[in-house]
Amino acid sequence: MADDRTYWPDELFADLDRTGPVPLYFQVSSRLDAAIRGGTIPPGARLDNEISIAARLGLSRPTVRRAIQELVDKGLLVRRRGIGTQVVQGQVTRPVELSSLYEDLENTGHSPGTVVLEHAVIAADDALAERLGVDVGADVVRIRRQRSTDGVPVAVLENILPGEFADITAEQLETAGLYQVLRGRGVAIRIAKQKIGARRAHGDEAELLGIERGHPVLTVERIAFDNAGRVVEVGHHCYRPDMYSFETTLVAK
Repeated sequence: MADDRTYWPDELFADLDRTGPVPLYFQVSSRLDAAIRGGTIPPGARLDNEISIAARLGLSRPTVRRAIQELVDKGLLVRRRGIGTQVVQGQVTRPVELSSLYEDLENTGHSPGTVVLEHAVIAADDALAERLGVDVGADVVRIRRQRSTDGVPVAVLENILPGEFADITAEQLETAGLYQVLRGRGVAIRIAKQKIGARRAHGDEAELLGIERGHPVLTVERIAFDNAGRVVEVGHHCYRPDMYSFETTLVAK
């Protein structure tokens, strides 16, 4: 879980060279980089705010802001609304396989968390009916969740399922992945078509992911089929690019 304490190792900056050729922002960012990678500042730790850091080091706020931004750009720090600047717990690298994010997080030693944002039965429009293989107007289930890892939001997941799964509860989805819940009902997911892309965050996605409005996000569009060839779910997901990446192995033919 994230560490609620505020860290700032003053001893790392006692000998900043204020007259040499190396820019002060680079000296600060380099020392912070080493402290984070070496574990002196642990994953999940919150840093002091820029004003406080600038006062403690006797530097200008723009210098401190640039030093912090260097590490944000490297993926070592993240700015979270309402919390401040925090050391990243570790980016989630996910294999491109037929598995759920919840399971992948558990299998890689992370602590997954889920907030169910929406759980509703709706009528399928033309597009959904075609993708799910149901009649227009048929009941389908729309589920939208915020997924976090070690207390840091990493994804917004939206799934549409046939109406037969309307009895899946929000409580089930808070403690397990969707595919785990489906397997528990005897559903065998055998194949999926998936498209990975990127776009800017829209709607409430930036707020849910703790990023700036219009920030880029990774996207996944997925249609999964059971062993009888029926569509089990249609997924529309977006992920924080500083916290998430996909990994695949390519083999020459």
